[in-house]
Amino acid sequence: MPERLTEMLMDTWTPLIILWITVLPSIYMAPMNQSQVLPTGSSTGLKRLTEEQRVLNRSKRGWVWNQMFVLEEFSGPEPILVGRLHTDLDPGSSKIKYILSGDGAGTIFVINDKTGDIHAMKRLDREEKAEYTLTAQAVDRDTNKPLEPPSEFIIKVQDINDNAPEFVDGPYHATVPEMSVVGTFVTKVTATDADDPVYGNSAKLVYSILEGQPYFSIEPHTAIIKTALPNMDREAKEEYFVVIQAKDMGGHMGGLSGTTTVTITLTDVNDNPPKFAQSLYHFSVMEDVALGEPIGRVKANDLDIGENAKSSYDIIEGDGMDVFEISTDAQTQDGIIRVRKPLDFETKKSYTLKVEAANIHIDPRFISGGPFKDTATVKIVVEDADEPPVFSSPTYLLEVHENAAINSVIGQVTAHDPDVSSSPIRFSIDRHTDLERQFNINAEDGKITLATPLDRETNTWHNITIVATETRNHSQVSRVPVTIKVLDVNDNAPEFASEHEAFLCENGKPGQVIQIVSAVDKDDPKNGHYFLYSLLPEMINNPNFTIKKNEDNTLSILAKHDGFSRQKQEVYLLPIIISDSGNPPMSSTSTLTIRVCGCSSDGIVQSCNVEAYVLPIGLSMGALIAILACIILLLVIVVLFVTLRRHKNEPLIIKDDEDVRENIIRYDDEGGGEEDTEAFDIATLQNPDGINGFLPRKDIKPDLQFMPRQGLAPVPNGVDVDEFINVRLHEADNDPTAPPYDSIQIYGYEGRGSAAGSLSSLESSASDSDQNFDYLSEWGPRFKRLGELYSVGESDKET
Repeated sequence: MPERLTEMLMDTWTPLIILWITVLPSIYMAPMNQSQVLPTGSSTGLKRLTEEQRVLNRSKRGWVWNQMFVLEEFSGPEPILVGRLHTDLDPGSSKIKYILSGDGAGTIFVINDKTGDIHAMKRLDREEKAEYTLTAQAVDRDTNKPLEPPSEFIIKVQDINDNAPEFVDGPYHATVPEMSVVGTFVTKVTATDADDPVYGNSAKLVYSILEGQPYFSIEPHTAIIKTALPNMDREAKEEYFVVIQAKDMGGHMGGLSGTTTVTITLTDVNDNPPKFAQSLYHFSVMEDVALGEPIGRVKANDLDIGENAKSSYDIIEGDGMDVFEISTDAQTQDGIIRVRKPLDFETKKSYTLKVEAANIHIDPRFISGGPFKDTATVKIVVEDADEPPVFSSPTYLLEVHENAAINSVIGQVTAHDPDVSSSPIRFSIDRHTDLERQFNINAEDGKITLATPLDRETNTWHNITIVATETRNHSQVSRVPVTIKVLDVNDNAPEFASEHEAFLCENGKPGQVIQIVSAVDKDDPKNGHYFLYSLLPEMINNPNFTIKKNEDNTLSILAKHDGFSRQKQEVYLLPIIISDSGNPPMSSTSTLTIRVCGCSSDGIVQSCNVEAYVLPIGLSMGALIAILACIILLLVIVVLFVTLRRHKNEPLIIKDDEDVRENIIRYDDEGGGEEDTEAFDIATLQNPDGINGFLPRKDIKPDLQFMPRQGLAPVPNGVDVDEFINVRLHEADNDPTAPPYDSIQIYGYEGRGSAAGSLSSLESSASDSDQNFDYLSEWGPRFKRLGELYSVGESDKET
């Protein structure tokens, strides 16, 4: 029966610091008397057997491996022993063979197959690989059959302090406001150690400051950096360079360390007030400076930066608070002084201002440090400038009646030189504003007079510009607009608004309104127009018509009786006198034409002509016009028909006594060749032979009177037309008196530009060879006749 094995722990301190860990074996129970063999870290085996194992009948494996340990970075002349494998089945006869497989088996770890000893052959690095998983098995040396199932175990690499701390995120940059209290958080740094944090103190870090004291401090374990001095001033020192150290082994001697740098910048707070560079500023400015123009700058310096250095400027005292203004330049933070109102050297020559500069953003923490503002005095001297004349008014409005006399004064403008020298002023009118020269001005006193008559009905308003110029300096000029209003006078008589022609029906009734007329007046009275209407004195007792004034200022014309007749009198003329209400009143006589017309029963005018009475009863004027148009159309048709018949009966053959010479024109020229198209020179078509004095024809009426030729005998209807025309042509060529004299001309020149020569037969008569046209008869009857015609032409030339 196997005996109970007790667990033993051997801890021997050697330079290699080997720690053996007890392995809890699994129980192997054989049906016969079996023993359990446990692997150990030394030559001493640890065995145990329980009483319960005796009663078990199933077989179990002989070992269960937990862990073995080996120290990292160990190096020596001999391989280091990691542990030993052993089984109870090994009686010591060397028939059992131990086999090792898994991570690093055969290379890093080697087993003695007889004794089961495991050795590490290389230096191990825990940071590279912390543990190895291996499998052990016992087999029969002769047959290589497994004696027990394989068992897996782990070899862990035990850590030593061989890695220094590192700041992975360094170097660091941090900021903290200036003037911060002690203990203000700045930043936090972090270091890492590659050693095992759970074994010993190899990865236990402690932080400290190597550089940067006494301004900053660091908490040893949290690595939080804080301020250590109060009231650190950015304006004195803005940036600090701090060196932080991290040391392992809890900071004890022998530990490894690493460092990093932290650049700490103090940020600005508004702890400084603005301050003027000088307490008194002097500026000078010309009195004619434009409004809004800058005249000077002041500057309040602030040791702070950014928003904390921004200041606003104000004028808080002085005799020019309403004359000047100050604003802040956003780029330079200067105070810009500008002119707000016009300056006048003659009125005030200097100003004194008190200017204040104050911070815009104030930090309440430092308000007790004093007012964040400063003041300075500004003196401004106004210098004299030659100013242009100044009119007494910016604009002038003058009124004149339209009947004002020529050269009468209608108004006056005045101006003066504001300078101390007080130069005399001369006045003139800008003629671009008075093109018709209707006004004049006295150059000395500025009185405006009338040059031409005015008519309110033509132009009510006149706008001119008066120019004032200094006599001592003509470059100093001022202008002022002058508006002249033409006042109305009653100089226009009223008249009819339009040409009226009244129509009176023959069947009208007494008292019937014939026409309503209205009047207009070009004048413009203040209270409106009021017209008086009346008849001429000799027409007051007019038996035919009377007038009636209406409330709307119009006039109604009424018939006194009925029975008007166009045959008796077709037109009546009624003179009417129209008077206005002006002072003095104006009047005119207008004549109303009243025409008597025939009307329908409901009063619609149909005809106003007396000739209408001769028309048949029931026949209107439109019907009469239609009848006349039909008659004219029939006459036109008859004339056309007769003309066409006469034209049809005329013979086709021209009679012998008819003169057709002016209708036959002979052109013996084919064209001028290339020279025809050059600049359209008509001289190209002229016969060069004419230059030598030989002209085939002169356009001069000859003194010889040609005897009239006798008419040819009548020819039968079958006469040859070609022969007839040829004969007539021959007669015309030999008749020097036949008009028109310039209708038959000879163009015997084609031009000299053609290299191919002339293709025309016009000059063939001038050549030495005779032309023979007999060959044309071979081409047919038509060409034969053509040849005879040319033969006749040749014979005519010979004659």
